[in-house]
Amino acid sequence: MYDFGVRQALSGHRGAYHPQQANQCPGCGKSHWMIGRVTAECAFCGTALPLMGGFSSGNGMMRPRTIPALAPLAA
Repeated sequence: MYDFGVRQALSGHRGAYHPQQANQCPGCGKSHWMIGRVTAECAFCGTALPLMGGFSSGNGMMRPRTIPALAPLAA
């Protein structure tokens, strides 16, 4: 059994961007962000933080498990 809580507690502080909260950059202390699908990047110093709760949204994030049948090529 793997305990994620203990592992994170022993590895130190890990910053993350939390939507709908005031987020200050750990690098420069400012609060202007460029938000992507997986990370948020500080507009001033470029520090990137992972998004909390935003990993399964956006175009191209969900892919089908089956491979569609390919049409025969016209030669």
